[in-house]
Amino acid sequence: MNDTPPILFDSRQVARNRARAASMDASHQFLKAEIADRIHERLQEVNRDFPDRADLGGGFASFLPAAEKAKYTQVPHGENQLALREASSDLIVSNLDLHWVNDLPGFLVQARMALRPDGLFCASMLGGDTLQELRHALIAAESEIRGGAGQRVIPFADVRDLGSLMQRAGFALPVTDVDTLTLTYEHPLSLMHELRGMGETNAMVNRPKTPLRRDVLMRAAEIYQQQFSREDGRVVATFEVMYLTGWHPHESQQKPLKPGSGKVNLADAIKAGKPPAGD
Repeated sequence: MNDTPPILFDSRQVARNRARAASMDASHQFLKAEIADRIHERLQEVNRDFPDRADLGGGFASFLPAAEKAKYTQVPHGENQLALREASSDLIVSNLDLHWVNDLPGFLVQARMALRPDGLFCASMLGGDTLQELRHALIAAESEIRGGAGQRVIPFADVRDLGSLMQRAGFALPVTDVDTLTLTYEHPLSLMHELRGMGETNAMVNRPKTPLRRDVLMRAAEIYQQQFSREDGRVVATFEVMYLTGWHPHESQQKPLKPGSGKVNLADAIKAGKPPAGD
């Protein structure tokens, strides 16, 4: 058995996409800024002091007010190695970055090991339904014109898999949940330009190496407008944002009861709650 994870994403291309995005209008980063704000609100609800805080890859802290931004150390992560020492952080945060990680299970294990006992990991990533409209339009157009389609939109993880991944990585009290955001654009090409400005264009290893032909692109835009536009003519785009939260295990944390340790018999409890006959 080969346990080496498949290499789906070209990390150098991801870096080039982000460098290009950094040179474009910062307004394209509004989605990342919005999700960073939502993560920050979640952290504000945690009644805990986190002296040593790490921001991994996605630039979470860069969207925060200066006073909050100063609390975080920006930590890049390489293809196979997280640049954090073991038990060095009280809080690790990542914003809309993990969908580009090839070995997500391994990354989560490293993140958990980098936390001190009772340290918190909190991340967001794009999930399965993201850009479903664009994926459909591109596949339909390329199949119609060329008789086959390349993979122009990357595959995204399913939220149902993330909880088990967090448990396998050794996190305590793992929680995963989803926000589904529907954004609108004047034209499908406006959406594609936005994705370029976000640094979220295709960086798969097996991506088509030639640009999309103009006739395919125009047909894809036409299909998109026909099938995914509102009455006002604007087109919709789905972004599914998944949140992952988990703690490094510590003896003070809540733990589930052991099987057989309950004090109340389930059958007795059901009988006690059953209404009298005839009610």
